[in-house]
Amino acid sequence: MEKYIYDNSNGLWYELYGDYYLPCLVIPEEEVHPIGIWDRKHQQYLREYRPMLYNDLVLSGMLYSYLTDIDTQARNKLDLLVTQLAWVKAMNNIRNRAEEIINAELIFA
Repeated sequence: MEKYIYDNSNGLWYELYGDYYLPCLVIPEEEVHPIGIWDRKHQQYLREYRPMLYNDLVLSGMLYSYLTDIDTQARNKLDLLVTQLAWVKAMNNIRNRAEEIINAELIFA
């Protein structure tokens, strides 16, 4: 029996182990990026609640690029929300001060 065979139907090489041919699979090298807090949280979520998706990402070599994309989205969303909430805080302070002035000058004068 041959040590290696090629299957034209799926494009995979197979190697003989004992009496069985097993596919020669190699996980593609992936560029590893340092992961931050949002990456780690989402990675933990995937491990616990979406194990199939997590395994697909690991086996396809796309996990770190996926997590980097999630981290970028989370940071952008955080910046946007902080800006919006700061504006809301300023408007609420202005409104509260205006109500205090109206109460002091008109209502309780």
